[in-house]
Amino acid sequence: MEKAKVYFTREITPEAVIRVYELLGKELPGKVAVKVHSGEKGNQNYLRPQFMRPMVEAVKGTVVECNTAYDGARNSTEKHKMLMAEHGWSRYFQVDLLDGEGPDLVLSISGGKVLKENYVGKNMANYDSMLVLSHFKGHPMGGYGGALKQLSIGCASSAGKCLIHSGGATDDQNIVWSHVAEQDAFCEAMAEAAGSVVEYFKGNTAYVNMMCNLSVDCDCCAIAEDPCMKDIGILSSLDPVALDQACMDLIYQSKDPGREHFLKRVESRHGTHTIDAAAQLGYGTKEYELICV
Repeated sequence: MEKAKVYFTREITPEAVIRVYELLGKELPGKVAVKVHSGEKGNQNYLRPQFMRPMVEAVKGTVVECNTAYDGARNSTEKHKMLMAEHGWSRYFQVDLLDGEGPDLVLSISGGKVLKENYVGKNMANYDSMLVLSHFKGHPMGGYGGALKQLSIGCASSAGKCLIHSGGATDDQNIVWSHVAEQDAFCEAMAEAAGSVVEYFKGNTAYVNMMCNLSVDCDCCAIAEDPCMKDIGILSSLDPVALDQACMDLIYQSKDPGREHFLKRVESRHGTHTIDAAAQLGYGTKEYELICV
């Protein structure tokens, strides 16, 4: 596989998001889903809709999200819609909770070691392409969150999230947390679920990772640590594996004193195993050319 192109700017502005996206030279066709993280109620680190607004409007996109599988303000359609309004998403954009109503859309997974299928919100079928806007940061279970997490857990329905977290053991929210998969199997399940979404859109995807508000905790945490590192920049690619690898490499290369704390979270959860597993599945590569702009 040829090296993937990854574009990188240290500027962190709404205009920079558009610039690194446009450098990809990819016009997303038809109706565009823009995957974001709505931010759990109480979280201080999630990226605000005002920051995303110029990019979403540039592709004439619909902001999409999915419900969670744990207690909080986003684990039901009614509560999640209220939070999307409270956080301003529905003030600026058309918003679609992909799994707001069932039944789920079932995506097959070819060559998966852990999962044979992935459950996503049925409304995914209404879109021709997807722009994945990811806040790159740590994660309490996955080690880190970037493009691959947005594609996997981010696009999975509540039942799909249960399948991923349990390594295929259950799709039942009532019992999933007593059936959590062994860590490497969980990472592999994320990689497999992400690949099913990539396959579904058949190349009509683009990815932007924003390396700012670099907390060890995800935007899904109601109580999250404040950022432990200075902002790094914005990266884009047509390859989600290369994009996440490039972000991790920038963390490892950083001389920021908070780097060790961030990496402790990643390494203690075998976070980069998700990248390795995704590369082995063949829908992306860890080899990339970093193009600074």
